[in-house]
Amino acid sequence: MIIKKFTARTENEAIANAKKELGEGVVVMNVKDIKAKGLFAFLKPHTVEVTVALEEENEKYTAAVSAINDVIASSQSKETPVIPAPAAPETMEEKPKKESSAIEEKLDSLQSLLEQQLQKPEEEKEKEDKKEESREEPKEETEIDRFMKLLHDTMLDNEVDEKYASEIIDEIGQINKPNMPFDYALANIYQKMILKFGKPDCITPAENDIKIVFFIGPTGVGKTTTIAKLASIFRVDQKKKVALLTADTYRIAAAEQLRIYANILEVPFRIIYTVEEVGKAMEDFKDYDYILVDTAGHSHQNTTQKESMGSFIHSVDGKVDKEVYLVLSATTKYRDLVSIADSYKEIADYKLIFTKLDETTTLGNLLNLKLYTGASLSYVTYGQNVPDDIEEFNPQSTVKKLLGGKN
Repeated sequence: MIIKKFTARTENEAIANAKKELGEGVVVMNVKDIKAKGLFAFLKPHTVEVTVALEEENEKYTAAVSAINDVIASSQSKETPVIPAPAAPETMEEKPKKESSAIEEKLDSLQSLLEQQLQKPEEEKEKEDKKEESREEPKEETEIDRFMKLLHDTMLDNEVDEKYASEIIDEIGQINKPNMPFDYALANIYQKMILKFGKPDCITPAENDIKIVFFIGPTGVGKTTTIAKLASIFRVDQKKKVALLTADTYRIAAAEQLRIYANILEVPFRIIYTVEEVGKAMEDFKDYDYILVDTAGHSHQNTTQKESMGSFIHSVDGKVDKEVYLVLSATTKYRDLVSIADSYKEIADYKLIFTKLDETTTLGNLLNLKLYTGASLSYVTYGQNVPDDIEEFNPQSTVKKLLGGKN
């Protein structure tokens, strides 16, 4: 298989370049807009990156590729094309069978783990043969059983909670058969996990009014920096009118940091101390698209401060379009994330933003908290650079990592 990326001003131009170099048989695997970085990114030309593959596949893998097409078509943005099923080879005798399907090619590290697992001696099976109390012979472990166990262990290694990893394997096990190809089983798990994540639910403008967005969360997770990144995207990239407020009167440094970002972006900034000041800000900025509100990053166990935060958030109920985002660090232990999520659920319904993905090698907590809370994921951040190092949550790439794939 040949996999190569082509960059051009438009998708069609990139695909044309790919066909010119590799031939008409190329398969489009992914299309991605390349965002220019920096505060002056809007001055740089727009580019599109197209990933194509040139491969030979037999009919065995067509069903698996079709399954991947279905999930990508339903989960990815409308700009991303579906992977077409490869045509059957003209002469099967001249072309050796390949060991992996398109999805296994992408999950290369997982394939390597699988090969190591399947090459182990059968010594462990002999332990089962020692049970002679029953007339029934022990059920022989098939290769697909060992493959499913490997996927289960891979999810655990990526800190997916045991409960959720087992549920996913059990759901797929109901449709698996002993002679089922690995690629088809993997495609089913890939699809199942993407559907569990769902589509990202990000900030969009109100239809006919301003939208006020509150950011809540514990101390040290990067709320202020995340707000600055989003404000920059709305102001510079989308040309929206944005105002920044902070209700964090406990940390002078946090308020000053947001003030500096507001000055750079040339947007209004205000510190609010009372519920009445929230109403005054809505009146003053009624012609704006977004009002982004930073809140105090106190401990989630501080009842008094939580009640104060709740009064700010609910003071706008029924008056304007409101959204609340719980900002969490991907490096926090799952048990602590559960406690935080439960605590803030007492204040308001929220969507999830995960920060500090660059500081961890495992992403299991993203799936864990999504399934525990039922809240939608929206954005992820992976560094301190403003306005860069933030993007909409991508379920496809996240599932790939959870199953052992590389970037």
